[in-house]
Amino acid sequence: MYYIGIDIGGMSIKGGLVTQDGSILLKKTIVTGVDKKDRDIVLDIAALINDIISEYKIKKEDIKGIGIGSPGSVYDEKGIIRYCCNIPFRNTEIVKILKNELGINNIFVSNDANCACLGETMFGAAKGHKNTILMTLGTGVGTGFIVDGKLLTGFKSAGAEGGHIQINIGGKECGCGKKGHLEAYASAKALMQQIDEACIKNPDSLLNKLKEKEGLDGKIVFEAAKEGCKTAKSVLKKYIKYLGMGLVTLANVFFPEVIIIGGGVSNAGDDLIKPLQRYVSRNIYGSEFNPKIKVMAAELKNDAGIIGAACLAM
Repeated sequence: MYYIGIDIGGMSIKGGLVTQDGSILLKKTIVTGVDKKDRDIVLDIAALINDIISEYKIKKEDIKGIGIGSPGSVYDEKGIIRYCCNIPFRNTEIVKILKNELGINNIFVSNDANCACLGETMFGAAKGHKNTILMTLGTGVGTGFIVDGKLLTGFKSAGAEGGHIQINIGGKECGCGKKGHLEAYASAKALMQQIDEACIKNPDSLLNKLKEKEGLDGKIVFEAAKEGCKTAKSVLKKYIKYLGMGLVTLANVFFPEVIIIGGGVSNAGDDLIKPLQRYVSRNIYGSEFNPKIKVMAAELKNDAGIIGAACLAM
């Protein structure tokens, strides 16, 4: 029994042939082609799917279902990508087009963070749990929620946007144009801005020396903090607080068993996860009496999008 997962990104579109147990048998990648019309991008995805089927030497009848994860606002039930800021999807009927092109009916689409959450819950860090929150830290902050074993997406799939909860009224401008959202403080992009600002104020710091040597990258703040750099420790302390505030707010609403942290920042491992665990455990409502929420790094890494998308069809 085979499934196909499609992970749409701003630079590339990844596709994979996935088994019932979450294993990827074959992966292929194409350029997204953001200069094309939306329908042409969807036709590229159809061609990618056909290539996967052809290369693995199976028939379309062997494909149990296809799942697609896309950034932006997705109307899951209608199979429509309403809007994506980096890709020209505008009320794009991606499922309808793919069904017509491929002759396969079991096709689903959802937001990419929702897919990643589903994948991590079924086959990754939260396997065996039914209540999970996933937060991906990249250019923005994406979130996905599994409640009682089901993906929670809100009215007409417009919800689950945890990166846009407000943590600072009138604060920094978010990528969406509003102010004070979690994304403006806790994304990987925000962390690099915080590192840059700290380096400008503290040019003699180890953090700044690493920046000059290795370039502006989120990992240098963890390296410098390990070496005892006060500037780096200060940046991390503030960043952990911003991120922790967001996690606690979401956890108080949904109270998951597991919180999963994904994206490049999660590669810091325990240097990020342990202080986040402490922050959540101390600040969650009823911390002394309620069950403990476990904070974990995502496990599926670069395959989360493909596996999670395939999970939509399982």
